[in-house]
Amino acid sequence: MAANNDGMRSFWLTALLALPAWAAPALQPLIDATPIGGTLRPAAGVYAGPAVIDRPMTIDGGGKVTVDAGNRGTVLTVRASGVTVRGLRLTGSGETHDGIDAGLTIESHDNLVAGNVLDEVFFGIHVRGGDRNRIRDNRVTGKDLSLGLRGDGLRIWNGHHNEVAGNDFRRVRDLTLANSPDNRVINNGLADARYAMHIVFSPRTRVEGNRIERTGTGIVALYSTDLVVRGNRISHALDGGGAAITFKDSGGALVENNEIVHCAVGLMADAPINAELTHLIRNNRFAHNITGMSFYGEKGGHRILDNHFDNNLTQVFVSAPGVGEANVWRGNHWSDYQGFDRDGDGIGDTPHELWLYADRIWMELPKAKFFANSPSLELLDFLERLAPFSSPNLILRDSLPRLRR
Repeated sequence: MAANNDGMRSFWLTALLALPAWAAPALQPLIDATPIGGTLRPAAGVYAGPAVIDRPMTIDGGGKVTVDAGNRGTVLTVRASGVTVRGLRLTGSGETHDGIDAGLTIESHDNLVAGNVLDEVFFGIHVRGGDRNRIRDNRVTGKDLSLGLRGDGLRIWNGHHNEVAGNDFRRVRDLTLANSPDNRVINNGLADARYAMHIVFSPRTRVEGNRIERTGTGIVALYSTDLVVRGNRISHALDGGGAAITFKDSGGALVENNEIVHCAVGLMADAPINAELTHLIRNNRFAHNITGMSFYGEKGGHRILDNHFDNNLTQVFVSAPGVGEANVWRGNHWSDYQGFDRDGDGIGDTPHELWLYADRIWMELPKAKFFANSPSLELLDFLERLAPFSSPNLILRDSLPRLRR
């Protein structure tokens, strides 16, 4: 009889330990009992989601409260404006793309989301039609899925004047801003993603001070004008078809004070939308990339000023003769500059000119780039420069190359 009782106790203990997160007390009744404008500080522990905040209030977990949705839906949804969500751990969202199962969804305005940890979530933070929200100092880690199956770490859809600052995103797909002008994405960290940032139909977005590493591509802007991309560090964006910074049908960007290292391509841009919407690219460092800059399209006019091009395998790539030359190049430092500075003013005595010799082989046949710097192509390039088989094409002329850093 005692043996049977011991067996029953062991069975119930095992069953209790195996109970899923949704057997924990639900968070929703605590939210519903909080008055408008009140503050909810749940006791430390695990609470069951999903939950919805439908009134202005503050919920503060103090870093000791976990909300677990048990792999169902979105963990926490904010539908009221004027809400503060602080110090929670949000975990265990569902995994549907159509429903955009997320750790946190915001469908309202003027909210503060700060100091939270979101892990094992499909999408991280989803702002849908929300304006003037502040999303600060959160940590977001996605589910352990293959890259193409993950959700976005951040998605802002039709949101304006939101600030995303000081957050850390890991193991997510993209940070996406779509149909969302006038947002700021500043001082965030992002690693192990597909696109670092995907900016679509979102003019006047400011991307500043972010640290991006180990992504397929970096910042991709599509159909978005007047962007500011400043002070970011992007490294190891190594997708063969992408770049650390890409502009497609986007004009009028200011790109300055960025450091781009160990990427497939540093910056890629097409022709300006019109003569008034050219890019200003200044004071950036492009170092140890396969290609420093890549331009495609028949028109130029972009201004490339006071940048550092340090030891890129190909400093500048163009899709056709004349594309690069149509841009304005001035005051850049070139690690392969072969001139002198006899008067010591820090400016080369002769312009820096980049010509297409044997380089044309892999510009016209990209797969041949695998053999770049091989002895055979180096010899061919030397002979082409010594006694050109045909007239070389000028890619660019920098009239004031800088020697001093």
